[in-house]
Amino acid sequence: MDIVRGSNEQPGGDDREGVGGDVVAVGTDERRMHVRAYNHWVSLLGGRPCPLIDTLDPAGIADFGPNSVLLDCTQGHEDATIRFLGHALREESGTDSSIVRLSQVPPRSLLSRLTDHYLQIIANRAPIGFEAEFVGHRGFPMLYRGILMPFSSDGETIDYLYGVINWKEVVDAAVQSQLATELTESRRAAPRRSEPATAWADGPSAALAEPAPPRSLVDRLVEVRRLVEAARGSGDSSTATRAALAAAYDFLLASDGDATGYAAMLVGAGVAPDAHAPVESLVRLTFGSMHDGHARLLARAQRAGVGEGELAEWIERTAGRPAAAVRPVIVPIAPGDDDYVLLLAKAVDAGSVQIVGRVDSEPASVEQARRQLGH
Repeated sequence: MDIVRGSNEQPGGDDREGVGGDVVAVGTDERRMHVRAYNHWVSLLGGRPCPLIDTLDPAGIADFGPNSVLLDCTQGHEDATIRFLGHALREESGTDSSIVRLSQVPPRSLLSRLTDHYLQIIANRAPIGFEAEFVGHRGFPMLYRGILMPFSSDGETIDYLYGVINWKEVVDAAVQSQLATELTESRRAAPRRSEPATAWADGPSAALAEPAPPRSLVDRLVEVRRLVEAARGSGDSSTATRAALAAAYDFLLASDGDATGYAAMLVGAGVAPDAHAPVESLVRLTFGSMHDGHARLLARAQRAGVGEGELAEWIERTAGRPAAAVRPVIVPIAPGDDDYVLLLAKAVDAGSVQIVGRVDSEPASVEQARRQLGH
């Protein structure tokens, strides 16, 4: 496995179907390559929290192997060794077999973008999805989406990382205009047929050929974790946090439609499912740790029947009205009690508390609390 060559390589030829000569591909197959990679990772778990590296054969994966890279971190995570590099990814990055470490990867290549993500996976010990845009070495803006998945040599230590990346270049207005003109001319020159002509399978009209497939759970999880990272990067601002919560809530609703896939995600992330508090398991999966306030808010929204895409509006609508959201609690007081009593309250969500009950305490404690509140 410690070879820097791609699988299915055909020297001296172009193995991209439908693309000839020196034409730069405007788009690539966007049919959820990273989802298939994640499913492959789950299939290798074998009941372990992380798959063994011996179960992975990137050179034998015809589907996404050419778009993948295997990093060996056994000698340290700062400068990982490249054990496998798919030929499609190597061609895009302009590298050859002399590149053996991540630090040797040319700047402004897709491989160089891995340094922005691969250290996160060491801490999270779970697959991490990512997507972003940057200007590639050919000078065109490039959109990329991928996933990094942990592997282990002993079942415990995360010392190998396997990444799968899909990308497309966004050409400038002049090139796009030229492509549109050539496409129009080719359609005029084509012989007419009685049946409707279909759109190109992988060309500029691919986006119009068929409606986008429903978003998978993996897609949703990738989106939630991206928004969570954005919220942390912004200092957990209310707007960014609310966006992450809204995506997490939609993910919660979607998980009901794919219980098996969701259970596999929990196992893959090392999160124990809790039938009595399922929302807490989801918060651990999406936010990386437990946030009591987030879990209470999502659970309350679910009880209120909030629909997909409606959480942000629901939070705005219910903010500032805690009395309408929390059932009033009557705490019995024995005759002759003092005018003041201590009560224990539990935070329900932002701006709301739920009274748990009365705290029996010494009169001095009640007096101290009364003075602290200015009564």
